[in-house]
Amino acid sequence: MIKQNSNKALKNLKKRDLKRFGIFISIAFVFLIISKLSNDYKQDLKLHISLVNLDDEIILINDSLNTLDAIIEAKGFTLLRFLFNNKHTIYLDSKKDVLQQRHGFNLSVQKTKYLIEDQLGTTIDILSIKPDTLVLPYSMSASKYVPLVLKSKVNFATGYDVLDKYKLNSDSVKVVGAIEDIKQIGVLYTQPLNLQDVKTDINEELSIEVPSAIKVYPEKVTVFGEVKRFTEGKMEVPITIINKPSSVAINYFPKTVMLSYYVNLEDYNKIKHTDFVVQCNYAQSKTNLDFLVPEIVKKPNFVKRVSIKQKRIDFIKL
Repeated sequence: MIKQNSNKALKNLKKRDLKRFGIFISIAFVFLIISKLSNDYKQDLKLHISLVNLDDEIILINDSLNTLDAIIEAKGFTLLRFLFNNKHTIYLDSKKDVLQQRHGFNLSVQKTKYLIEDQLGTTIDILSIKPDTLVLPYSMSASKYVPLVLKSKVNFATGYDVLDKYKLNSDSVKVVGAIEDIKQIGVLYTQPLNLQDVKTDINEELSIEVPSAIKVYPEKVTVFGEVKRFTEGKMEVPITIINKPSSVAINYFPKTVMLSYYVNLEDYNKIKHTDFVVQCNYAQSKTNLDFLVPEIVKKPNFVKRVSIKQKRIDFIKL
């Protein structure tokens, strides 16, 4: 019995020693890694040059080839991010950081090295960069501005409507492409604005319908619309006859017409019959016909969809 207990105790002791040894090895390995990563190392790095603030008409050619070969030095910890990918993108302003020439942008490493250092970080030293000069070739596209038209199919809730017209934050856009392509374009349209049961103000972002091989700036626009409660109103308005020769005397009937209109509820009480003018143009009457056609020639700007109940005004010559 005593012998069994002794064997069991010996086994437990060996297990504890093994665990302690394992922990010791792990800690030693961690310290070794930390020690190694604290040393300075050199690293080859490919710097891809990406130009920002380019004019819309400029298209870079073989942009993926616009690279510089650099040798950098830093602590192992810093270089860990380049362990599986030795590429880094450097962003330069096309208007300030490079020299624009007829067919390419000229990049002088000597003049832009401080910008590259800033983007790599202060913990990295640049030992060398090749080549000393890099030319980023580009081609030019043609461009022009064309009007932009909203396509809409909006259904309002009963008693609601847009107060005025829909407004776009840009009424024209720049189209860029081959000159043969863009000269065919006279106008562009938005993607349809499709809304149902609308009773609140409209503020929607829409894409633009663009032909293939054409770029447009901006690519999206915003449409605004102020939505209000509307009501229908009616008003009797006198008729005015114009362009009647002084030698001609006529009698016409009726002397007034009934107008129906759609108006913002807040403006309903502002409307007066003098806000409307209905005319019949005697010069447009056809020979042997005994009626005139009434037309609305004046109405308040805030009134929508005005209609005349009477479509003809009968008259007789005296």
